[in-house]
Amino acid sequence: MTWVTLALMTTSSVASLRSSPTMAVYGLACVFLYVVPAIVFLLPTALVSAELASGWEGGVYNWVAQGLSKPLGFLAVWCQFAMTIFYYPSLLAYVASTIAYVVDPRLASNGLYTAIVIMVLYWTGVWVSARGTNAVAGLASWGLIIGTLVPGALLVVLGFVFLGQGNDSAAPMTADHLLPAWTGLASLVLIVNNFLSYSGMEMNAVHVSSLKNPGKEFPRSMFLAVGMVLLIFILPALAISWVVPADQLSLTAGVMQAFDAFFQYFHIGWLTPLIAVGLVAASLGGMLTWLAGPSKGLLMISRQEGYLPPSLQKLNSHGVQQNILVAQGVVTTAIALMYALIPNVSSVYWIFSVITTQVYLIVYLLMFVAAMRLRKLQPDHPRGYRAPALGVLCVVGLLASAAAMVIGFVPSSQFGNGSVWAYIGIVGGGLLLLGVVIPFGFLKASKPEWRDPAAAAAIEEETA
Repeated sequence: MTWVTLALMTTSSVASLRSSPTMAVYGLACVFLYVVPAIVFLLPTALVSAELASGWEGGVYNWVAQGLSKPLGFLAVWCQFAMTIFYYPSLLAYVASTIAYVVDPRLASNGLYTAIVIMVLYWTGVWVSARGTNAVAGLASWGLIIGTLVPGALLVVLGFVFLGQGNDSAAPMTADHLLPAWTGLASLVLIVNNFLSYSGMEMNAVHVSSLKNPGKEFPRSMFLAVGMVLLIFILPALAISWVVPADQLSLTAGVMQAFDAFFQYFHIGWLTPLIAVGLVAASLGGMLTWLAGPSKGLLMISRQEGYLPPSLQKLNSHGVQQNILVAQGVVTTAIALMYALIPNVSSVYWIFSVITTQVYLIVYLLMFVAAMRLRKLQPDHPRGYRAPALGVLCVVGLLASAAAMVIGFVPSSQFGNGSVWAYIGIVGGGLLLLGVVIPFGFLKASKPEWRDPAAAAAIEEETA
């Protein structure tokens, strides 16, 4: 695997046009809402994970296990894996709305339709992932190009041409709109939600052994991915705000709303289905990357330490952890049915996004602490890359992650008029169940005979 391919896989797993409508609602202020978490979270995450990956193979599990303890290492890799249970429904709900906008826009708010699409596409993704890593890498990279980079660039170009022809922007673009209107703690939730937009920079570190020169190539791939992520997030969100009024934007179908508005204006409506196909391809490519990464890491450390029962450690004929994917799929399917049971699709989408963020923040809290400990405990350990001012980066990232977790319990205006306590209960319950109860249950139930070091070495060699 080349470092450019890894950068594309990382960008595919992190960036998409999916979150653009959420931030486009705030017009020019979306720049602030993206840049702040990029400074306090994206930058520390990218630089710290680059040092860790260039010195210790094995991904976040090995980093936390070496810096803190093996049980906490399992907690980290478990949360990295478990957050995808809520990530897939929210991602595929966006896919469903994109498809609906071409077939019948009214379907975008139909919960039953959304649930069916989620289940069909997820199980199709499991089948593709079960064919091996090479298929996933190719589909993820091409999905990024044809479904994110090309449509994103087209959206921005059309936006500039639209404004250049003298049309007024739907959102004010003056200096006094650079900051979002302050509405109390709910305003901070917007910034917190963008933490999820940037999460995943470290995920593909599990593939670092696939590079020819990991010490130099992994940091290089991280920096390329950071630049691409920022461009993909900010510019399309602005373009959407230029053409679709904030009070008409849909959280799930907003990208297609903007394309449709531009295409109608330029009389090229025939491009709408093609763009929809591209957007779907990008989202599915990102999903495949997530299916391949965290589950592989969970498998490897479970075989080494016996954290999961043997039934979940089995591989199929392609050397893929199919049983783990299937078990995850059963839970994902149950969660997807919530779209059919809860009337407001946008509210469900938002809640799933928040739970995903909360669970994943546990990974970063552990990672930043482990990085500081490793600098102190193993200062002479060979590292292909040393992050500048590592202590400062880790403290900033740690404080930002902790604050984000607390603020995440405050409902945003995107949640609608639902009960505050119901919101706290759902988010807190999801965090407690996935981030505490289940992983510590596995740790308590683990047995020495579940260990299989030889199999762990074999799977690592096969997928390197």
